[in-house]
Amino acid sequence: MVYTQDEHGINFSDVDTEAVTIVEQLRANGYETYIVGGAVRDLILGKKPKDFDIVSAAVPTRIKKIFRNARIIGHRFRLVHVYFGTKIFEVSTFRSLKDGLNSNTFGTIEEDVLRRDFTLNALFYDPLAQVVVDYVGGMRDIRGKSVRPIIPLDRIFSDDPVRMIRAVKYSAATGFKLPLFLKWKIKKQSPLLAAVSPSRLTEEIFKILYSSRAAEIVADLEAFGLYVYLQPNASALMKETKNFRERYLNSLRGLNDRVLRGEGASGEVLSGLIRDYLADSTCWDGDPENYKETFLAARRFVLPMNPPRIELDKAVRLIFKEHGIMIKKSRLIERERGKPLFSVKKAAASQGEQGVSLPKEKRLAKSRKRRSKQRGQEDRRLTEKDSEPPQKPEPADTLS
Repeated sequence: MVYTQDEHGINFSDVDTEAVTIVEQLRANGYETYIVGGAVRDLILGKKPKDFDIVSAAVPTRIKKIFRNARIIGHRFRLVHVYFGTKIFEVSTFRSLKDGLNSNTFGTIEEDVLRRDFTLNALFYDPLAQVVVDYVGGMRDIRGKSVRPIIPLDRIFSDDPVRMIRAVKYSAATGFKLPLFLKWKIKKQSPLLAAVSPSRLTEEIFKILYSSRAAEIVADLEAFGLYVYLQPNASALMKETKNFRERYLNSLRGLNDRVLRGEGASGEVLSGLIRDYLADSTCWDGDPENYKETFLAARRFVLPMNPPRIELDKAVRLIFKEHGIMIKKSRLIERERGKPLFSVKKAAASQGEQGVSLPKEKRLAKSRKRRSKQRGQEDRRLTEKDSEPPQKPEPADTLS
């Protein structure tokens, strides 16, 4: 089915101009190209997408030749990232069914659509003609507010367990219903998520946090028994303590608001996962050693998620700031030996008190003591060497 602008109702002004430029240039070079996936779904629902994915008949090497501001990524299945300033657009090539649903060969649009997970994400939008191309009834399912799979039910989750997370995420984010047979399959096959790599789980958690619907998605994932595979420690606390569950979800609701306002920096996003746990487990006395322990506790708490160390550090420092403690400078990333890891200052603007930091004299004394100890060790080593009996010289090597 091909839907015109009057039928799909997409507001063209909500379509990213750089995404249109990419489609236009690939089309000008003779390659069938569309905007695809969640961006099309959101446009039809009247939302302005954050990301625009593009699919084309052009192979990655050809795409890179057309766009100088592009880079080929991936090993199993290559993609192209096209850069426009700080924006990154992912351009993929139509995938084939020749070697099954997990093959890495290129194919046609008719094959590519059957490799996508759910019908609401399998619509192709041509911004030049302003039409939506629908091979799988995705428009019908969006109008019927239903999340329906494309891949056969006996394979969709066994081939990729992460699709269970996505199904629940799409349902919570859109308000669409999951069919009864899909709910049953998710609950039955949820243990498959235990084998998913931490890197993929980390990617999915970040997508949830940046979705502006994190609280709703997490609540639904917990109800389906899936959140225990993403955040087992938080899931256990939500089951054990009703008060923790309410506070945890409230923190995520606050995160939703910040993301909607465009204030969702990575440190702020991560803070939503650890705020309530640290509030209960940390002693807020401004001790640098306490900060180190808190950082390590936060890292253990979010396992198996493996966020960038520097971003988790920002999140922990932000929470300390919320408790009136300013961490002046973090040394966690540099790992400089023999230097204080942190300098801590009380945030006392409201009380008018002077901030507290580690005394300079104390730092200098420690440094002098360390250098003195090193010199003493070196002197002992030289003394021991001088007291050893002379060694018989080794015969010269005959080969030079």
